[in-house]
Amino acid sequence: MHVKILDERVASRAKARGIDVLVYAPHFERLPDIRETAAKFTDDELLVVPAREVFTGTWRQRRHLLALGLSSPVPDFITMEAAFATFARQEAAVLVPHPGFLNVSLGREEVRAHADEIHAIETYNGKLFSGQNRLGRELSAAFGIPGFASSYAHLSGSVGEAWTEFDRAIESTEDLVTALREGAPRRVMYRSGVGHGLRTALEFAHLGFENSWGKIDRLFLSGMEPTHPGHIAYDGDFDDVREY
Repeated sequence: MHVKILDERVASRAKARGIDVLVYAPHFERLPDIRETAAKFTDDELLVVPAREVFTGTWRQRRHLLALGLSSPVPDFITMEAAFATFARQEAAVLVPHPGFLNVSLGREEVRAHADEIHAIETYNGKLFSGQNRLGRELSAAFGIPGFASSYAHLSGSVGEAWTEFDRAIESTEDLVTALREGAPRRVMYRSGVGHGLRTALEFAHLGFENSWGKIDRLFLSGMEPTHPGHIAYDGDFDDVREY
């Protein structure tokens, strides 16, 4: 929980590293497309759970929320309050990825304000360094919200570098959503050593591209994003809570 990329190489690496479930939540892709891709790579060895990492707020002050178990699509760039309310109506599991990271994450006061609506906080992110992960552990302990780990893989080599072990079998999306919403016991696990450090550094370096040319291409050269609240696919349902 979770990865940004999904192809044969990612699925094979996950299986080779003993991962049973991948949460797939790419940026700027609509839920039906994510579901289709997740189903393509789900088999008897690997369950791929479709999810959305929703960008709430404006581009400059965006805050990410990871939602699993959505019954209908939710766009980016809506207010945080609207996102939480929509997730609650759909009985989704709501997770906080990379808390406190740059300008894209919930901080202490935002977690405090929405603690009753959050089901898990990321306490280890394979893309970040130890000091950056410390806040997640602190928030999890301070507010009594269970933690989770993820590779947050944007590169296939990072898959299996960090994972979450539950006390029960997870055989469907519903199983995972239930475990998260119920606060099921779990262990946060990750690799160590030189190899892990190198993969972490590569992921962090990739952040530079992702937030420079990658974003320019999407924002200015590719037209309206499919997850923009003004997209025809949302039929105006979010017009009253959109930021753009």
